[in-house]
Amino acid sequence: MAAEVQPIAQVKLAARPSSLSPEQIYWRSFKTPVKHTSPTKHGITHISQPASSATANPSDYFVVSTGARVQLYSIKTRKLVKTITRFDDIAYSGELRHDSRVLVAGDETGAIQAFDVNSRAILKTWKEQKQPVHVTKWHPKETTSLMSCCDDRTVRLWDLPSDNSIVTLRGHTDYVRSGCFLSGQNSNIIVSGSYDQTVKLWDSRTAGSAVMTFQHVGSVEEVLSMPSGTTIVASAENRVAILDIVAAKPLHMITNHQKTVTSLCIASQGSRLVTGGLDGHMKVFETVGWNVVAGSKYAAPILSLQVITTGTSREDKHIAVGMSDGNLSIKTRLSGEQKVRERERQKEMEALLAGRIEEHDRKKAKLAKKRGAGWERRLRGRDFNGEDADIIIEGNARSQTDKKMKVWDRAMHAQKFAEALDHAIASKQRPIVLSILTELRYRSALRAALENRNESTLQPILHWVWANISSTQYTQICVQVSMTIMDLYSQHVGSSQTISKLVDKLYNQVKEDVVRSQQAIMTKGMLDLLLPDIAA
Repeated sequence: MAAEVQPIAQVKLAARPSSLSPEQIYWRSFKTPVKHTSPTKHGITHISQPASSATANPSDYFVVSTGARVQLYSIKTRKLVKTITRFDDIAYSGELRHDSRVLVAGDETGAIQAFDVNSRAILKTWKEQKQPVHVTKWHPKETTSLMSCCDDRTVRLWDLPSDNSIVTLRGHTDYVRSGCFLSGQNSNIIVSGSYDQTVKLWDSRTAGSAVMTFQHVGSVEEVLSMPSGTTIVASAENRVAILDIVAAKPLHMITNHQKTVTSLCIASQGSRLVTGGLDGHMKVFETVGWNVVAGSKYAAPILSLQVITTGTSREDKHIAVGMSDGNLSIKTRLSGEQKVRERERQKEMEALLAGRIEEHDRKKAKLAKKRGAGWERRLRGRDFNGEDADIIIEGNARSQTDKKMKVWDRAMHAQKFAEALDHAIASKQRPIVLSILTELRYRSALRAALENRNESTLQPILHWVWANISSTQYTQICVQVSMTIMDLYSQHVGSSQTISKLVDKLYNQVKEDVVRSQQAIMTKGMLDLLLPDIAA
């Protein structure tokens, strides 16, 4: 019995090298965005996640401050879990303690309140200050200690059982809108940024003057302590300064934003700095040379952002961005198969850097072959017992296959080569046309498919060749087709104005490609001269 007719196998083109860097691919893997809109239409002024602690499990929440409310979102589901609205005016800087049991926030009236997260009851209220408190931060180690920064130009230290502040730090001459505790072993050092264009370091154990002061280029919007505890990042206007507190001098100035940088955070276990600005851009920087490695654009100015981490290893899980139009965007990095691909990418990069890429490729090919052999053995053992087993074709199998076959497949089977090529070109699918031309070449039927054509049937083929000859994946087959057409119709080209125009377009296209090739050859010649010197 005749074998079953199968559709022509589509030619698989070699994958082109990606124009994206591994860093861009990583940050673009944060997908499936969820958008939450503030019920008050206020901007999302602050997003935070509790700092890790050796004595506490990672938190299940991250905190969003918007209008006169503080919202708690689930890290697992990205859904709103709780809302605290017991504020007299706009709330600022909602922060969870590292055990996720107590939340603190300041507001526009100058009040600072501490809440029990489970019951949302007010545990403590301080009304010592009469101007807006834009910053409240928990001490990274002490569970009852926190700091605040206020528009009254002071930085204060508070103890939860006390009714008043225990330390007041004075020295700024304008609003203090940013602050944090220094990371690492020096957690008693407080960093503050002010609209007086300075970043100051204070020793919280004393009430004296600042122990160190850095001058910035403008009003300081945000400060951030890097995990090493020796570097501070501070943003003012559209610039981000990297400050070394050991050498007591600036290390670097980042100027990639076009408008004011409003938010800073760290990611990838402290190896990346993420910035957001009023230009709507989020940018990612590596923390060695401080070069930008990735970024994305949002629809509105960014007021706050945070890379939400999960697990004891603090892996990047979400990118939460708060915007001035009241929208909160949460993008999530997928897990499962994507994590497997990420591990393979890291192994391949390590092998490349170590000069073992060929060994890595051999192991990968060997593993793939081994898996394939296993599937073949299982398939043979299950379906084909014996070397001379008959293959039985059911009576209705061919009719089902014929229904699935495309018109160009049926034409090829009937040896109507010109008709098959016409149908493929009419489909406007380049891979299909390439597959048909490759099959025609394999069957030595390319000339038969192109001969005995008139002006209307030759025109689509010439147009396809002109449109694709510059693509490196199609150049070889386009050259063969054009040479065959010239061989068949060269004496008739002048008799058709339409065909003549197409031939001229093809000529000009090839001429441009030849010029580019000559330029590439000249460049290669110059590089060949340089390579011996570089190697030396």
